[in-house]
Amino acid sequence: MGLDFEYADGQTPLDEDEITGLRISSITTHGELNEFEQQNIEQAIMWTMSRSFKAENLFTEKFIKTLHKRMYSDVWKWAGEFRKTRKNLGIETWQIPSALHTLLADVQYWHKNNTFQPDECVIRFKHRLVSIHCFSNGNGRHSRLMADLIIEKIFNLPVYTWGTNNLLKSGDPRTTYINALKAADNGNIQPLIDFARS
Repeated sequence: MGLDFEYADGQTPLDEDEITGLRISSITTHGELNEFEQQNIEQAIMWTMSRSFKAENLFTEKFIKTLHKRMYSDVWKWAGEFRKTRKNLGIETWQIPSALHTLLADVQYWHKNNTFQPDECVIRFKHRLVSIHCFSNGNGRHSRLMADLIIEKIFNLPVYTWGTNNLLKSGDPRTTYINALKAADNGNIQPLIDFARS
């Protein structure tokens, strides 16, 4: 298709089969792709703002897929579908459904039993969700929006600021974010909590 995509540190490259799922043929650069995706994401955010959610509805595979589809369906034909290809991040494709099921059971337990303070509960969930890497594209943005929804709609606390910068571009905020994710990978969730509230 002649697309000129440059990936920032930590971004997952798309393979040719996934790129053929692009709905907008005029996109030729990663910057243009990000622009169209952001427009679609803003529509999804508007959809979430007009609704109330209960934990039992948010903590489901169906909602995880529905939110991704709402965020990306104007751009990608495969939006809302689990990835079918191996990536530089995430687990094997055949493990996605069971790993997500385990995560959802864990977060339901954490919520019901007040296992963690709200920020720690939500950021632990966000970290594990992005680590599973359910989708071919948009996992970081999807997991951050899920975190925002949970903290606001379930815990009635302010949404996260995520460093208040565009995390798609290389630079200090993205570097801090990637380092916080790596710390969480090694069992230290606090830097990611701090970044979410920075």
